[in-house]
Amino acid sequence: MPTIDRSAPVLVTGANGYIASWLAKYLLEQGFTVHGSVRDSRNTDKVGHLLKLGEAHPGQLQLFDADLLREGSFDAAMAGCQLVFHTASPFIVRGIKDPQAQLVEPALSGTRNVLQAANRCDSVQRVILTTSVAAVYGDFADIELIDGHAFNEGHWNTSSSLSHQPYNYSKTVAEKEAWDICAQQSRWDLVAINPGLVLGPSLARASDSTSLSTMLELVDGTLRMGVPKLRMPLVDVRDVAHAHILAATNPEAEGRHLLVGDTASLLQLARMIEAEHGDRYPTPQRELPKFLTWLLGPLAGISRKMVARNVGYAVAFDCSKAIEELGMQFRPLPETVRDHLQQMVADGLV
Repeated sequence: MPTIDRSAPVLVTGANGYIASWLAKYLLEQGFTVHGSVRDSRNTDKVGHLLKLGEAHPGQLQLFDADLLREGSFDAAMAGCQLVFHTASPFIVRGIKDPQAQLVEPALSGTRNVLQAANRCDSVQRVILTTSVAAVYGDFADIELIDGHAFNEGHWNTSSSLSHQPYNYSKTVAEKEAWDICAQQSRWDLVAINPGLVLGPSLARASDSTSLSTMLELVDGTLRMGVPKLRMPLVDVRDVAHAHILAATNPEAEGRHLLVGDTASLLQLARMIEAEHGDRYPTPQRELPKFLTWLLGPLAGISRKMVARNVGYAVAFDCSKAIEELGMQFRPLPETVRDHLQQMVADGLV
């Protein structure tokens, strides 16, 4: 890849999203001109925080309306861009009625439409794809099938489907489609970012992100009776945004990059909240026995197969590639949890 031309605009798809908003902020602070695609640039409830970023960086931010499901929708936003950050994709893991329509189609069609636009846009040199550790594994039980007992960039999710872990399935098929489209041309290259569950403060108060609802449930009493024994891969949203820029601006960056700053259980997250706030919030105080989680799971929209293949498993991740190739340094998890909760308090969510 040639040297980055910092005078050229860069495209951030889904620019008002949780990760993308921080990415846009950091790009603007580094002097980039940012083209941000959003569903509706007139919806100030969704893009108001971006408009404020634009006011703080006059002339550097331009919003474009684009639809993941509409071919040609990203052409105008991508014009003249050397770098394309494709972050737009739904993140829903519960309450899914039609996984094909709610998850797979937007993820797959969106990836095709953005990358086909890159094929038409002669200025594009690199695409940075926001994917997920969900494309690396389907269930925590998959850890027992791999060598080394730690997931890395060489592993792919083979256990998810439309009927089981459909979100993980959608991320897998979308990332594979991206690599297939990239392989069919030679002008632009592809670098993938595979974060764990993303936590940390949001720049937008209104968010539908599962990442934010997870933290909210820990403090609003939803989980006061107890939590499943789930040890999750976690990473700070600000670290994920930085990783995208490092992947974009390092000519040697290639392939996939796992981003997991730490692993922790829901109960450990609750203990971190208590360390800062004492008994101010009705945080969970115990982990539920697996059989009870299995029995009650369907009432909370969690399948018994998901419980069987995920609760109680210890998982590990090898993120040495991101550390060595990109120079990643991860924030301590207690700092992420503290800042996340402070933001929710400031926004009046708790």
